[in-house]
Amino acid sequence: MILERFRMNGRVAIVTGGSKGIGRGIARAFAEVGADVAIASRNAEELDAAAEALRSHTGRRIVAVPCDVNDRAQLENLVETAWKELGRIDVVVNNAGGTPPRPALRTSEKMFESAFHFNVTSAFLLSRLAIPKMLEHGDGTILNISSGMSWLVEKGFVAYGTAKAALCHMTRLLAYELAPRVRVNAIAVGAVGTDALMPFLEAMPEARAKLESGTPLQRIGTPEDIAAAAVYLCSPAGAWVTGKVLEVDGGTVASNWPLELPGV
Repeated sequence: MILERFRMNGRVAIVTGGSKGIGRGIARAFAEVGADVAIASRNAEELDAAAEALRSHTGRRIVAVPCDVNDRAQLENLVETAWKELGRIDVVVNNAGGTPPRPALRTSEKMFESAFHFNVTSAFLLSRLAIPKMLEHGDGTILNISSGMSWLVEKGFVAYGTAKAALCHMTRLLAYELAPRVRVNAIAVGAVGTDALMPFLEAMPEARAKLESGTPLQRIGTPEDIAAAAVYLCSPAGAWVTGKVLEVDGGTVASNWPLELPGV
């Protein structure tokens, strides 16, 4: 049965940024198809609430690990806690990241480097820490959550877009180097109705209308849209896929960012 290839029974996943939005959607989807999941985020209260809700909904083992992915020691603790509490590590989803838009001439060196560290270095380090654990059980899968802004152009996104472009190419490089035992893929996400985006759109309905009209499928994405792709890439269904960046963006071919930021 083809649907059985989408099952993740007996597997253990780590999902960063797992207390809300895309990360929580992916963690829930993984648990629904049989995986146990360690979710991580900086807000311990939100994290505990998310873990309890996921346990109640799926009946799976869900471990909440407070973690700032910018801190190496906390990443090490995340890996060790997942390993100790859940017994193995099969999948890592590098979802935590983000950088607010800012005009290039107002983007400091510190902000630019912070964007790279938050979106790229942290994903590399967590992957590097987890891979030896994966290999103890044979193989593994890494999924990086990137953005359509990794290849689109828009004013104000020089730090974020550059970092996400680097994340995409890091995906390809790691996939080539780690094959055949570890698969590495990415999802380039379009505009998704997360806890971060929706308050902004609700306060500015004209911005929401512009965002939707600039998306060929005429709607904002949902965390479940991204989670469905994540299940495909991280389950046996995607066993012959590595080094790819899957665009899940409503068909976006040009920036649909609804605000005009100043140029030079």
